[in-house]
Amino acid sequence: TVPLLLVELILVMKLPQKETVCLAWTLGIASAVMVALGYPGEIQDDLSVRWFWWACAMVPFVYVVGTLVVGLGAATAKQPEGVVDLVSAARYLTVVSWLTYPFVYIVKNIGLAGSTATMYEQIGYSAADVTAKAVFGVLIWAIANAKSRLEEEGKLRA
Repeated sequence: TVPLLLVELILVMKLPQKETVCLAWTLGIASAVMVALGYPGEIQDDLSVRWFWWACAMVPFVYVVGTLVVGLGAATAKQPEGVVDLVSAARYLTVVSWLTYPFVYIVKNIGLAGSTATMYEQIGYSAADVTAKAVFGVLIWAIANAKSRLEEEGKLRA
C-alpha cells in the first residue's frame, strides 16, 4: 500500500504528464524498495542484522521523505487556491507519520524484548498506519473533491 499512497498523491496533484510519470515511478519504486529492505531485519533477532537492514531501508526512506518535503514544494505552490493547503497537509502528514516507522522498527534494538517489545511495536505501527493511511486517504479525497468542484465552476481546466 505504501507505494500506492505516494502515487495517489502525485496523481491527485495533476502535474504535467512527464513529471507525474517520473515521480510516480521513482517514489513508488523507492518506497517499495524501502519496505523490501526493511522486512528482512524486522524478522531477525540478531541486533547487528536488524541494524544493517534498518540502515539499508533508510536510504530510500530519506529519498522519499526528502522528495515530499523539498522536491514537491514547487509543484505544491502551483496548485489552485483552496487546494494548496490540502496538498501541503497531505505531504507533511505523510512525512510526520512516516517518521514514526524508523523509531518503532528499532524498539527491539534498544533492549526491549518479548511481549513488551511486540506491544510497543503494535501500538506504534497501528498509530502510524491510521495516520499514514486512513487520515491520508481522507486528505486525498478532500483534494480530489476540491479540484472537482473547481473544475465544475470553470476555475480549473479539466
